Amino acid sequence: MIEAIIGGLLIGCAAACLLWGIGRVAGISGIFWQSLQPVSKDPTEQSWRALFILGLVLGPLVLLLLEWHDPPPPSDAGWGTLMVAGLLVGFGTRLGSGCTSGHGICGIARFSGRSVFATLTFMATGIVTVSLTRHFFL
Repeated sequence: MIEAIIGGLLIGCAAACLLWGIGRVAGISGIFWQSLQPVSKDPTEQSWRALFILGLVLGPLVLLLLEWHDPPPPSDAGWGTLMVAGLLVGFGTRLGSGCTSGHGICGIARFSGRSVFATLTFMATGIVTVSLTRHFFL
């Protein structure tokens, strides 16, 4: 429980620092997508994105090395299922013009009606998907 509270506080602080520091929203899908685009005239645009993504990857690895918590259990899903799920999530973030971090954390904090609707849609879709796959297909 305490880890979840600390994690939530760190995510909120990171999003606030990014917004107040350089005026950018911490939407992971947008940050990642823009990092794949050709380098802009301003090299700092690419560097902060690369550092942000690097932090997302290194953070959990550091916690594992420090033995802060146990690694997650392996998934029961096969590689094919995981790849299809990843593609569907990617398609959904493009369709919804953002992901759960951009809409759910940053958008709702800015009182964006569009983000509230998008987050409710994410949550409802997730609930239906889990219900169908756990109770009807497995």
